[in-house]
Amino acid sequence: MLRCIDYPSCFHRSLCEINTSDDGEELTKLKLTAWSMDRNVETFTFMQLCLCLQGADDHTILKWNLVNNETTSLVKLPDDVFPTDMHWFPKAATGGGKKTGSDLFCLTSTDGKFHLIGKTGRVEKSVEAHKGAVLSGRWSYDGSALLTAGEDGQVKVWSRSGMLRSTLTQNSTSVYGVAWGPDSDQVLFTNGRQLVIKSLQANAKPTMWKGHEGVILQVDWNPVNNLILSGGEDCRYKVWDTYSRLMYSSSAHDYPITSVAWTPDGELFAIGSFNTLRLCDKTGWSYALEKPNTGSVFKLSWSSDGTQVAGACGNGQVLIGHILERRLEWSNFEATVTESKKIVVRNVLNETYDKLDFRDRVIKASLAFSHLVVATSSQCYIYSTKNFNTPMIFDLKEGNVSLIKQAEKHFLLVDVAGVYVYTYDGRLVCSPKYPGLRADILNSQTVCISNDTVAIRDKADEKVVYVFDALSGKPLGDGKPITHKLEVMEVALDHCGPAAERRLAIIDKNRDLYLTSVRVFGTDRKTVKLGTMIMSLAWNDATNMLAALADGKFTVWYYPSAVYVDKDLLPKTVFEKEASEFGKNPQLLQFVGNHVVIRRAEGSLVSTSISPYPAILHSYVQSGRWDDAVRLCRFVKDEMLWACLASMSAYAKELNTAEIAYAAIQEADKVQFILNIKDIPVKDARNAEMALLCGNPQDAEAILLQAGLTFRAILLNVQLYNWDRALELAVKHKTHVDTVLGYRQRYMEQYGKKESNKRFLQYKEGIEIDWEKIEAKIEMEYQKERERPERTPAPASSGGAPRSGGTGGAPKYPVRT
Repeated sequence: MLRCIDYPSCFHRSLCEINTSDDGEELTKLKLTAWSMDRNVETFTFMQLCLCLQGADDHTILKWNLVNNETTSLVKLPDDVFPTDMHWFPKAATGGGKKTGSDLFCLTSTDGKFHLIGKTGRVEKSVEAHKGAVLSGRWSYDGSALLTAGEDGQVKVWSRSGMLRSTLTQNSTSVYGVAWGPDSDQVLFTNGRQLVIKSLQANAKPTMWKGHEGVILQVDWNPVNNLILSGGEDCRYKVWDTYSRLMYSSSAHDYPITSVAWTPDGELFAIGSFNTLRLCDKTGWSYALEKPNTGSVFKLSWSSDGTQVAGACGNGQVLIGHILERRLEWSNFEATVTESKKIVVRNVLNETYDKLDFRDRVIKASLAFSHLVVATSSQCYIYSTKNFNTPMIFDLKEGNVSLIKQAEKHFLLVDVAGVYVYTYDGRLVCSPKYPGLRADILNSQTVCISNDTVAIRDKADEKVVYVFDALSGKPLGDGKPITHKLEVMEVALDHCGPAAERRLAIIDKNRDLYLTSVRVFGTDRKTVKLGTMIMSLAWNDATNMLAALADGKFTVWYYPSAVYVDKDLLPKTVFEKEASEFGKNPQLLQFVGNHVVIRRAEGSLVSTSISPYPAILHSYVQSGRWDDAVRLCRFVKDEMLWACLASMSAYAKELNTAEIAYAAIQEADKVQFILNIKDIPVKDARNAEMALLCGNPQDAEAILLQAGLTFRAILLNVQLYNWDRALELAVKHKTHVDTVLGYRQRYMEQYGKKESNKRFLQYKEGIEIDWEKIEAKIEMEYQKERERPERTPAPASSGGAPRSGGTGGAPKYPVRT
């Protein structure tokens, strides 16, 4: 639909709304407004949320006010000079802030110069830069340098004041597009059909690859998602990663791609061509396609909040597009941004609607955990799904919220100045910080929150993940971050269970999935590998189940912590099915209840479900209803469910349930081990043996030493053949040195070896090994345990397996457990 309105001035305004949808695709519209001029508009750039600049063939730079549609002339160029590109000095480099605007912009022109111009129109400096036209000029993200490219094939780096720092390259063809890398230490530029990434460091080898079948006309490199966007004369646009791997390639358009631009948050990008404006997801598929009658769209520029895009058009028109119809879903609620200042919430169960009006334009919104959080350009609104009539409202320090992440009790806001954790009552809880934090480039893959923890991947060193207490904002434990062996691409915290058991899922550069404990520090922290070729993942909202799309399969770990309990059980707790029904390169969006939402490569949404029984089992275990958990498993008769229960009960040291569950999955050796544990009269000793069953000998030893069970700690190391540690404990506590030496002697005799350990030889010379005395001392230790006042009775057998006549004594010959 196209509607045109004539104005008495030289401008006319037209509105255009077109939306496209494929098979359940999430609807998103671009609402277009166009102003006409008498000459071709060559370049365009946003200044702030409500102001933008436009340069045209009439040698005039105009300033537009998008609120009242007023325009004023800013700069008049000489008649032989035509503008080619403009770029405002980055807002982040000025310190951000809602009231802090850019005071300077760079204007490149056909006379080989670039001009530094203040926002009042005063030309601060003009610099001879290239032979022939300067085709592009870009400020670095920190504002410390300016990058220019020209018809002469050169790419140059200049200081902020306009002094030449270096000439990066000399190509044989014109360089039409340039872009800075996220850290402003690399440069992307075009070279005919090739794309080139070059470091600013001397002697660094550039990365070069063929990008298109025709000359590449435009490029953009987003600092948040670290993806590269290119468009060329072959009528295609493509998305690349920084290793030159093609992430997406469009079908051929009717005309060359003349402009490309990422949104600041890296979630969307816009494509311009002849009479074409397309809005796309970062993965490449299209949200909306507009066909304005404007000629070629030569330049695209996004507002700093990512809600508006401006286009410079060949017929003299300036397009302003507003993103509408953004849709959020959670449980039985659907929220849609129907207008720039309005959201409609629909309850699909009873078909009721709530219309939410806002004073300012909606920038970001998030719907999860029974709350809708909406950030406008000045305020944050918090709605409960139980009542949309009375929101909590608080003012925002910054004007641009780039990310909202929710947990059950808190939510996290990210803007250009920092990271903030709020309660759903609107109270600021904390603001996590670490040296070198760049909040402006955080995204949903690099920051996550749970009820008690915040995790942020460091940009300076991508192997490092900082973890903070969500209630205080202070670094956890000793303050040292989690350091992975490879660069971390994505982090995600589980949401349920006690804080001490919080787990962090990590996807690294190789797309391998690791699980690590957040609140365990130093060498005690265990990081274990769960899977390979992981494309995307999501934790369940109500239980600690983990879903992922991995290597052509849809995978759900019903109890990922089983890897810390019994690695042999982990494969038995994993559900897998082929992901071919989801197409190529699907993305996992949500895991709510037993439903999973997946987006296909072409943008359509599909849902799949898993068995409801694992979630029920989790709820029983969390509430301590072990008998109900056993009854559930007996009813369902599923080995996967029994394996989950075995791991859960072993982790919780619930011996009776563990015995039943292990017996149900035919783990006879572990059933026998549990039965022997039951014969131990002291609770701490039983807990130590369960820690040993879970593969944690260090924890087992610590439990025994803390409880004063030194003999059992020594015997534990003897059984594990940790001879040096056993002797160390015996000498330190001045007890059972002869016991350790005796078992060591039997061990060496059994394998026909001679003692070579100097420590054992030293103590063997002065201590006589008398097995009658050793056995008497051992029996005395067990007698002391039976007489301990805090002695607790062993759990009664559940009847899941036959009892054995274990004595709880030391084995004659130590065996590996």
